[in-house]
Amino acid sequence: MIQKYTYGTPFETDAIVTSIPASEGTPAYGTISTENGFSFTYDMDDNDVVYGLGESNRGINKRGYVYESNCSDQPNHTEDKISLYGAHNFLVISGKLTFGLFVDYPGKLKFDIGYTLSSQLKITCEDADLYLYVIEGETPYDIVKQFRKIIGRSYIPPKFAFGFGQSRWGYTTADDFRKAADGYRENNIPIDMVYMDIDYMEDYKDFTVNQENFPDFEAYVNEMKEKGIHLVSIIDAGVKVEAGYDVYEEGVEKNYFCKREDGSDFVSAVWPGWTHFPDVLNADARAWFGQKYERLISKGIDGFWNDMNEPAMFCTPEGVAELKEYIKDNFMDKEEAPGFTLGDKVNALANNPEDYKRFYHNVNGQKIRHDKVHNLFGYNMTRAAGEAFEKIAPGKRFLMFSRSSYVGMHRYGGIWMGDNKSWWSHILLNLKMLPSLNMCGFLYTGADLGGFGADTTRDLVLRWLALGVFTPLMRNHSALGTREQEAYQFENIEDFRHVIGVRYRLVPYLYSEYMKAALNDDMMFRPLAFDYTDDAFATQVEDQLLLGNEIMIAPVYTQNAKGRYVYLPEEMMFVKFLPDGTISQEILEKGHHYVEVALNEVPLFIRKGKVIAVADVAQTVKDIDPATLRMIGYEGAEYDRYDDDGVSAL
Repeated sequence: MIQKYTYGTPFETDAIVTSIPASEGTPAYGTISTENGFSFTYDMDDNDVVYGLGESNRGINKRGYVYESNCSDQPNHTEDKISLYGAHNFLVISGKLTFGLFVDYPGKLKFDIGYTLSSQLKITCEDADLYLYVIEGETPYDIVKQFRKIIGRSYIPPKFAFGFGQSRWGYTTADDFRKAADGYRENNIPIDMVYMDIDYMEDYKDFTVNQENFPDFEAYVNEMKEKGIHLVSIIDAGVKVEAGYDVYEEGVEKNYFCKREDGSDFVSAVWPGWTHFPDVLNADARAWFGQKYERLISKGIDGFWNDMNEPAMFCTPEGVAELKEYIKDNFMDKEEAPGFTLGDKVNALANNPEDYKRFYHNVNGQKIRHDKVHNLFGYNMTRAAGEAFEKIAPGKRFLMFSRSSYVGMHRYGGIWMGDNKSWWSHILLNLKMLPSLNMCGFLYTGADLGGFGADTTRDLVLRWLALGVFTPLMRNHSALGTREQEAYQFENIEDFRHVIGVRYRLVPYLYSEYMKAALNDDMMFRPLAFDYTDDAFATQVEDQLLLGNEIMIAPVYTQNAKGRYVYLPEEMMFVKFLPDGTISQEILEKGHHYVEVALNEVPLFIRKGKVIAVADVAQTVKDIDPATLRMIGYEGAEYDRYDDDGVSAL
């Protein structure tokens, strides 16, 4: 059962697509206060577990810390970070009482889950203008499925998007991308996509291509497709302020950019220099910006990733002016050396909360200050593209994922987990985010395998790839100036060939389970506790996940480990894809086990009485031969495999 409570005058986010009548009175759980903003307070039982919040830090169980829904350009995902790139305001409390909460509020929202008081859950925000949805069900899984029904069907990518992709910030010329693709092809390592970061553009201008580096871009895109490679282009949120740049001039002419309070176009510095932000909360501006993707689609591009769409800001003219004044007042013509506060002031120029209060959206003729709806920008930028795709190429699927998001964006694209680091801890963080994101409708997701920032190591890349084998988005991505981490850059390339090859052997199963989850408003990844509800220990397991209805995954995520301990809530078959191409299978009883997993092996566990479909290795997704499919798992079991053409919209 779902009940909807209305407080104040909520902003319509379009997160919910099902009409739910408003309920009278107060929720059956917790205490509501609308004095000094909004607060929901609930006294937790000692054994209560709190699931959800999508892309957020720390564990699957969110107890013990504080979190903010406040889409942030935050690459250092250390344990103290309270907000990341997404805002996913859905959680489930499971224990003495079991219920779900979705707070439909587009501004900054704070979740104190046993941080200030260990027994208290408190949700607060500045304005008492929101919808609160309370969901009752017998189990957390039941509550999640109810929520998934009311937020609409998850985005469905083309089938090639389930292949492996290589990316690096720093690929600039046609030869750079060609070199990456050829490095994989020449070493017989499967690959379907090469990603184009910001340097393919002309001066970082959206929807442009550097003509010097790509004199015939359409021909180049076709050349890569003949090699079985889809180029995936990045699009940033900021539009460069430059006379003669038609996207800029047209946006100014039609008043499609976000405004300052005085009505002038808001200015911020991002990669191109001074930029304007398209007002994607304005339906007309959103349609206008979305249609611009056609410029690249017409050249053969069928995949995009939206970036910097929190929106991220390096600085604003107002912020720079304030810094200059501060320096003048405190340091100019003075003998003492600048103190640490100067560095703080300089660092505070980027993504300054005060700057988010300096610009406005036009929503149905109403002027809305950005910070009040901040978490909707990335969602609506991706929505702009998704709505445009339906008009540009009706009936065709495009690859689309984004950095920033809110519940509702899951209908238009996936997300990647942002600019992580080459840290072992981020393998585990990657794993823990998967079920939380699925709870909020985001099925097409994955992390930058090997880590984006910092220098990686060979063993880290291999262990991370062994997790990435299972995530719908499987992409190796790294930052400018870091160690090159393409698979062919390391010794013993055959290990990488094998691990990535396992992904292609599993695509028939992974695609099937993804589509079942999408079409049935379900989860692809689940905590063990969602299925094994009577197993108290399963609740404590946060480094193993169920995938679909047939398997459990348990990656190795510590350096120099030769294996790991696992907990089996029932008898399972321990399966390893071995580097010689064979598959080992061993029945393990319910309980605790230590399993050995070499760097060049990919482990999984098949649940009792289940089987999965496995194909032979192929160099691209389209080359996977259904005739090679065979079942592995328990004798006599059957598997209902979903398949389609992977191209047509559903």
